Amino acid sequence: MRSLLSAYDSLTAWLASRLPESLALLVLRVALGGIFWRSGRTKIEEGTLFSISDQAYALFEYEYTGLPLTPAIATPMATLAEHLLPLLLVLGLLTRFSALGLLVMTLVIQVFVYPEAWWQTHILWFAMAAILVSRGGGLFSLDAALAGRRTQ
Repeated sequence: MRSLLSAYDSLTAWLASRLPESLALLVLRVALGGIFWRSGRTKIEEGTLFSISDQAYALFEYEYTGLPLTPAIATPMATLAEHLLPLLLVLGLLTRFSALGLLVMTLVIQVFVYPEAWWQTHILWFAMAAILVSRGGGLFSLDAALAGRRTQ
């Protein structure tokens, strides 16, 4: 029994170490970034790099009516954020800042757009972003690479 507990302790110590944590943070960055990136791409004219569609403006005007900003401001702002922040997140560049931006976007969506979606969706996005804000991007991020260069 004692050897089984010792093996369990060794395994949990390794799982809590920097390498497995960094792999989990990488997957988390890609997963959260993918959610917002795909949403941002639905607001872009097909076949263009970054031309916001008329449907996106209509969405902000007629469906997202609770937002405290006009559609002319909110549409490009949200579309830019849904492209820039996930890209930074996947790269692991300014990870905490990017995750914080997506956390704030999640709260705005929760409060002003879909207040009934907390338990189905938004709590997961919030939790994912909160972990990245608190832990950072891990070893497999540009943040870590740049931090390593600063210490040399």
